[in-house]
Amino acid sequence: MPISRLEGHILTPRGFVRGTLSVDDGRISALQGEPRNEYAVRHEGLPIVLPGFIDLHVHGGGGSDTMEGGDAVERIARLHARHGTTSLLATTMTAPHDDLVTALTAMGSICEKRRPGTARVLGVHLEGPYINAGKLGAQPDFVRPGSVEELHQLHALAPIRLITLAPEIPGNLDFIAPLLAAGFRVQLGHSAGSYEDGVAALERGASGFTHLFNAMTGLHHRAPGMVGAALAHARYAEIIPDLLHVHPGAIRAALRAIPCLYCVTDSTAAAGMPDGNYKLGSLTVTKCLGGVRLEDGTLAGSTLTMDQALRNLVGLGLEIEEASRRTATHAADFLGLHDRGRLERGAWADMVVLDANLQLQRVIVEGEEIELAHAE
Repeated sequence: MPISRLEGHILTPRGFVRGTLSVDDGRISALQGEPRNEYAVRHEGLPIVLPGFIDLHVHGGGGSDTMEGGDAVERIARLHARHGTTSLLATTMTAPHDDLVTALTAMGSICEKRRPGTARVLGVHLEGPYINAGKLGAQPDFVRPGSVEELHQLHALAPIRLITLAPEIPGNLDFIAPLLAAGFRVQLGHSAGSYEDGVAALERGASGFTHLFNAMTGLHHRAPGMVGAALAHARYAEIIPDLLHVHPGAIRAALRAIPCLYCVTDSTAAAGMPDGNYKLGSLTVTKCLGGVRLEDGTLAGSTLTMDQALRNLVGLGLEIEEASRRTATHAADFLGLHDRGRLERGAWADMVVLDANLQLQRVIVEGEEIELAHAE
């Protein structure tokens, strides 16, 4: 159902206002109000209106996995919209070429046209196969050197917006420049590389880090590793704030060091589902006690949704405005999207409406009101 008007405490790029917002043809046509501080927003009892969440690392949800093909990504985008994600990147697993072809062939149509009741699928995050076999995490071992030919074949099937690679793999540093020239963005991850490898990749044009701290060389004061390169030099990096993948203290350190640190879920098919076994690409994973793991106990993605990510950040001490930037605006900016991740005239009407406890009350995607998860 399309909406035409919202009232409440609305977060604009200049801060909160108590006012109204109008929508026309899926975009914000007018916004006005009087400034309000965070205390007033939390205590005056009006709805809190924030930019819709943007998740650049989504493997699954609602029992479906991006690598399944068919209408799996549509089901995933529906589940995450019900938790406030208004746009996302469907994220692949490291897999044989033919499996990636199957997955991206199915993704192409939903990237081209958003289905009613779903989040906008902005494109694909290719997480591998150009990674380090020694830092697979929960990725299957189908790694291989970077291939421009393979990338162009896949990109013709569905728009690839972001590529994760390990810079220390021979040839991958030289691979970055042609990727940038072709319009792709490059993140560093699943890497056993050194601090120097990370810095060299940033100098070549890599611009982010995939699930910071996880599946990369850690920080040591005499060998700072890939984490050290991120903390010392990165403007952007993604982090999974489920409080299981990364200790709250490490999240706080990253928040102080990386200006545009943004949140992702790295969610799997188990998101929004009961405990049990689920697919993650070609692997079977188990959801139990809030986490998702391989048989050997390795963390294998998450069950996180972005509404809970926002609440976790506020629980760590962030104000709502900063938490919103890290669940929406910075991710949009990282992809160069200036009409998403912010509420202002001309932007897409992607919004979440929350109560004082930051529980979702409404979700609007491109002007369409979405049925919420608790209404199922």
